[in-house]
Amino acid sequence: MKPMEPMKPMEPMKPMEPMKGAEPWWPKDLGEPATSGAQNGMKYAFFPDKRRLLVDRDGQVSTYDSGVHRIGGVAQADGAAKTLTFTGQDGEVDLGSLKKLG
Repeated sequence: MKPMEPMKPMEPMKPMEPMKGAEPWWPKDLGEPATSGAQNGMKYAFFPDKRRLLVDRDGQVSTYDSGVHRIGGVAQADGAAKTLTFTGQDGEVDLGSLKKLG
């Protein structure tokens, strides 16, 4: 019977590649949103300096003029009807009350 051979030394591990973050779904010229989020298959991002609120519903992005509202988050979202109500400095802001730009 042949004697067991010694194990080969382990090779050094290669350094891990840094993980890439998700690409933003909004146009780069808007900069970074003050707030953004996702709920029930919809995403939103608010850009106060540009007075823009973007909403992505199933890959269809709509742009709204937020006017005087400073959006802070989503107050409610109805998954079946796909409606969003946002929270602003003066309370709830219904998406239907904002001027749709595109």
